[in-house]
Amino acid sequence: MSLYESTVFAQGRFLTYDEARVGLLTHGLNYGTGCFEGIRGYWNADERELHLVLLREHFERLHTSARILLMHIPHSVDELMEIATELCARNRYEENVYIRPLVYKNAEDVGVRLTGVDDAFAIATIPFKHYYDASAGLKACVSSWRRIDDTMAPVRAKITGGYINAALAKSEAQMNGFDEAILLSSDGHVAEGSAANLFLVKRGKLFTPDPTQNVLEGITRRAVLTLAQDELGIEVVERALDRSELYAADELFFTGTAAGLVFVNSVDHRPVGDGRLGPVTRALRELYERIVLGRETKYRSWLTPTYAGRRVSAA
Repeated sequence: MSLYESTVFAQGRFLTYDEARVGLLTHGLNYGTGCFEGIRGYWNADERELHLVLLREHFERLHTSARILLMHIPHSVDELMEIATELCARNRYEENVYIRPLVYKNAEDVGVRLTGVDDAFAIATIPFKHYYDASAGLKACVSSWRRIDDTMAPVRAKITGGYINAALAKSEAQMNGFDEAILLSSDGHVAEGSAANLFLVKRGKLFTPDPTQNVLEGITRRAVLTLAQDELGIEVVERALDRSELYAADELFFTGTAAGLVFVNSVDHRPVGDGRLGPVTRALRELYERIVLGRETKYRSWLTPTYAGRRVSAA
């Protein structure tokens, strides 16, 4: 099935991707007045089931982002969960997927504002293998671009226009021969990657920038904090981190819905630890991968099955 033939949810109903088009003057396209989520689904071939990960948490955050942007989503969280699972079932996925819910200002006119502009809501899905091709880890650099400050744009909302900040940092890193960027906050403390949260391991403790460092409070970030403390018994510290702490770390890794858990092998040409996947990162990554495939009974509540009890078959 091509992308254009796939089923999406837009205009309050299920359509083909090709039918769900927006105009060139659409407000959200021109001014970045929109918010979105990224949600992962993992295919378990043994169960013949597609597990959607932390679906409720993502749609709760989408509602929060929409409220910040003076937008209204015409569906409750429960309704959004049902639409998303129905959408995946209609596309009959038997592979990992990425789900993109989007709320945006859809007026086709000129004028920068949030009030008096109609909203639109849509969800699209695509097959998805991995965000990084990084079995050997990522080469990261500290970006010359600073993470946007909450006094400029609400950093705890996942806003479409805000991602120009990420795109500039990621592009600079790649053009300079790195895989990923690490952005500092306006006061010079470590914030996050271009589109992922950052964790640091030092002397057996797990550190991550606290929310006051203008980080997006990631859903996967929260999951990793839970797993580190509850399952591995690792002490977790959320605080401001200095740039030099990156160079002195025993392990570094990024987390994100699209990225999963990916280790960093160097920062600014300095190896992190011995430059290889460290034991804490390995343990967390392996546990997380088991959970998203439905292989950890304790965390089944994190997953929403696509095909269980539905008439639409995965076959």
